[in-house]
Amino acid sequence: MSELARITRNPEVMGGKPCVRGTRVTVGTILGLLADGHEEKEILEAYPYLELEDVRAALSYAARRLEEFEVEIVPA
Repeated sequence: MSELARITRNPEVMGGKPCVRGTRVTVGTILGLLADGHEEKEILEAYPYLELEDVRAALSYAARRLEEFEVEIVPA
């Protein structure tokens, strides 16, 4: 699975914000938790349905968006 295939966007889920596939966990939520000092392990404990690769995909997606690369994500 491509790293970015883990990130999806659906206008009917979380207002169309990019989310980890099949969940309502937004990229912004993951970034906010990391920015607040939470470790990946803590995030995975709080959201047991996520995988480490999901957290890393969220970081990768955000980094690419900040660099203004056009990133196509899979519709949910």
